[in-house]
Amino acid sequence: MFNVVRRSQIVGLVAMDGSTATRLGGVDEVWVDNRGRVVYLASSAGYTPLEQISLIGPDAVLTYSDFVVEPSVSLRRLCGMGVRIPSRVEVLGWIEDFLFDWETGDIAAYILGGQIAAPFGGRAVLFPEDVEFIDADYVVIKEDAKSRLQGELEGLKGFLSEKSQQVKNLVKHLGDRLKSLVSADDHPDVVRVKIREVHDEFAGSGRHDKNALQEAVDFLQDKWEDLQKSLYRASYRTKQAIDSAWKQLTEKSGE
Repeated sequence: MFNVVRRSQIVGLVAMDGSTATRLGGVDEVWVDNRGRVVYLASSAGYTPLEQISLIGPDAVLTYSDFVVEPSVSLRRLCGMGVRIPSRVEVLGWIEDFLFDWETGDIAAYILGGQIAAPFGGRAVLFPEDVEFIDADYVVIKEDAKSRLQGELEGLKGFLSEKSQQVKNLVKHLGDRLKSLVSADDHPDVVRVKIREVHDEFAGSGRHDKNALQEAVDFLQDKWEDLQKSLYRASYRTKQAIDSAWKQLTEKSGE
């Protein structure tokens, strides 16, 4: 949940090579593979593998390089796909939007529209554990999944993507400060103490809204495990992205 974003929040953002500030065009789609995992962001420059994304901010998507590819797997747009249950062929609704972790590609939640979402004011939240499979045309959900749907506000209240931009910015800044403080082996209580220490440091500066800062810290305290994993996944992603881009470059130079 620490790096979860909505598809609708990043479509339209400018994609840029973070190392050279080269513009790669606007993000126009988020593509998933046949397992329902996000694997590419598409722009006018081409398809950028998710592992090449270094940061998704409020105004731009930054990449480790200008590395783009032609996909070698069958892709699905997902947004707009029909939703049905295994025992019936008629469509109960469709995917209006979805949330995904931009570090892992895992879908965190689906936002549904149509008949199935009518009891929830037209938009309902479906969680991944209630998806049976995704084929070329439909997202097929469990027979009893309708009983576990939630309204949009209720279902998404724990996600950082739904917080104010001020809170999201503070979570990022707090996380950046914690990078050098939190270790992969730290006990949960140690992580929480370090989060509180960084909170006190930020609060002491007098530069941040107290309510927004407290909300950001509460989020980090609640998602401490996600924070810990994210901090150490970031270094692995950086190495992986650089290795991938270097391999592509050397393959081209050898042609």
